[in-house]
Amino acid sequence: MFSQALTARTDRIARHFETVFLFTKNDIRTTLIPVTIFALSATPKYDPVHAWNAPLWIWFHLLQFNIANQIQDPEEDRKNKPSRPIPAGRISVDSAADMRWVMVPVCLLLSLWYGTQAVLASTVFAALSIWYNELGGDKMGLSKNVLTAILYGCLEVGGTVAGSPDSCIDMAGALAAALSSTIYATTLHAQDFKDEEGDRLTGRRTLPTMFPKAARFSMMFGLPLWAYALSRIWKTDALSTTAFVFYSAFVGTRFVMYKTVGDDKQSCKFYSLWHSLGHLLPGYWRFFYGV
Repeated sequence: MFSQALTARTDRIARHFETVFLFTKNDIRTTLIPVTIFALSATPKYDPVHAWNAPLWIWFHLLQFNIANQIQDPEEDRKNKPSRPIPAGRISVDSAADMRWVMVPVCLLLSLWYGTQAVLASTVFAALSIWYNELGGDKMGLSKNVLTAILYGCLEVGGTVAGSPDSCIDMAGALAAALSSTIYATTLHAQDFKDEEGDRLTGRRTLPTMFPKAARFSMMFGLPLWAYALSRIWKTDALSTTAFVFYSAFVGTRFVMYKTVGDDKQSCKFYSLWHSLGHLLPGYWRFFYGV
């Protein structure tokens, strides 16, 4: 009897943990991994013992944002993303909403452990999450890109601070975060092409729905230009610069030449890798030129 009750309780706990994980599952590749790479690359001092704090801080804040986002339109998720926890019936909208607001103080308390810079990043992140989700900041392509880029920058700053033994971010790290946020604001629509048809049906305005051709050509020209600029700023060698620019041209050209939903999903994966490669460059500079 006791063993059956213990097994049942263990299963329920495991199911709850799985439900929480599923809120962030789709953003592991697109957000958690790239931002963690950035944080460990941009930190003034790399310490492998302390490094796990970066993905921990990032994941908690990603969870806060994703719950807030996924309670906004569960009906749309039932059609387009039925595996998410709410449409899958793993948790109710009301319970998820309770979790959404609990996560704000949880993230702030976690940030207190890492100091003032982490608390500031967490506070700005929470405020912009409300703007993006509850106040409809995601409804327009331009404001969506800008807000998402700043939110992304908050994750980078907070993750860098959390992953640093000294719990701080220096001027080089701040420059890296500013550049990364700017790049994200101008290339984020790479993730919208695969959802273009659904966005048109729901009336969501993104750059691919408003300017379909221009948005695709912006990827073909923008990615190589950003790759070259980053390579110059972080002083990479000629071979690394050439390889990065050529890979950028390959990814950007894919968005123009291959336009099916399946093609756009594959191109988005290549774009995520491109973004992660760019995040390694501050670490390259620190290794060869920095302190």
